Amino acid sequence: MSLINRDLKAIWHPYTQMKTALPPIPIVRGQGACLYDENGKCYIDAVSSWWVNIHGHAHPYIARKVAEQLNQLAHVIFAGFTHPPAIELAERLLEILPGNQQKAFYSDNGSTAVEVAIKMCLQYWHNQGINRTKILAFKNAYHGDTFGAMAVSGRSAFTAAFDSMLFEVEFIDLPNASNIKSLTSGISQLTSKLACFIFEPLVQGASGMLMYEAEYLDQLMAHCRNEGILLIADEVFTGFGRTGKAFACDHLSMRPDIMCFSKGLTGGTMALGLTTCSQQIFDAFLSDDRLKTLFHGHSYTANPVACSAGLASLDLFLEPATKENITRIETRHREFVLKIKDHPRVRTTRQTGTILAMEWETGADTSYFSSLGDELYQYFLEAGIILRPLGNIIYILPPYCITDEQLNYIYSTIGSALDEL
Repeated sequence: MSLINRDLKAIWHPYTQMKTALPPIPIVRGQGACLYDENGKCYIDAVSSWWVNIHGHAHPYIARKVAEQLNQLAHVIFAGFTHPPAIELAERLLEILPGNQQKAFYSDNGSTAVEVAIKMCLQYWHNQGINRTKILAFKNAYHGDTFGAMAVSGRSAFTAAFDSMLFEVEFIDLPNASNIKSLTSGISQLTSKLACFIFEPLVQGASGMLMYEAEYLDQLMAHCRNEGILLIADEVFTGFGRTGKAFACDHLSMRPDIMCFSKGLTGGTMALGLTTCSQQIFDAFLSDDRLKTLFHGHSYTANPVACSAGLASLDLFLEPATKENITRIETRHREFVLKIKDHPRVRTTRQTGTILAMEWETGADTSYFSSLGDELYQYFLEAGIILRPLGNIIYILPPYCITDEQLNYIYSTIGSALDEL
């Protein structure tokens, strides 16, 4: 039986429940920026396999470090125990994060990293006997698919079946020069209720790579800090070089109280989540009263193999060559934007770091479910490129190892699509 037939009999894939959905493509091997199917066809992974892969597929250095760890310690319960990979990864990450980040809490993925952050904030106030239970978030936000993460995400077709069960959140617009004063004024009216403000710094990924300026986020964060509102930076997507700096928060003068990480954390090797926080947050839980404990943990919390993958990925990330590649991709994206920005089918373009997005002119239908998205997806697949349009929005988010030749092919194929479709 073929891989496709076996898959269709056994697996429920995300986003593919429509009867008209195309069958999954059986991928059997990866190398660098490319993935290969069972027939040997090469696909350039221009979206880093849902934004997780930063160094390329099957990286030999990460593979070696993972294999070494598997032969030493595969897993141990992390409640009451610890191990070297978890300690080293936490210490090394805290060294390069904003200086107020002092503690690291491990979980399994991006959604759970956010869940931990939300629980930290709500219980921070609870442990002090202060009734601040509301959460502030941006409209169109996406923070994950588990219930807490969904609740602080913008309401959409993806949450519709669960809206009545999600806790109430105060949603505000992205800040800009014209609305920053009204936003801060509105927040002041809610201060006594607000426990925290959660945000995707600079780029809202799943909402269409919506981008906004650091200057106005800084002003919003400063106002929240003055009002005693805790700050959660969701860097699950933007972390590890995506915005041109190590972390999106490196573009800011304000420091968040809590930060969330996953995706690029292990270089796209395996699942791992991490939530870091300030000493102030940690101290609210440090007590002889057991009821002040943060009762949260996962079976695979701080898995040694995943932590070793994270350490290997961090080694590669901190190499000068990686920074050079990030700068090279930024430059190539800018050059491509100049070539296509005036094309009649291009509504708008936007770029932050290695993230390039362009909106296709479609007339009326610009939703996530635009039929153009399916047409574009299939067009690029046939050309050997993995691009997953967000409705009428095409974005390029490649591994840092992608070559100029591969980038040129992606750009030229997009150019052809603009002329042909």
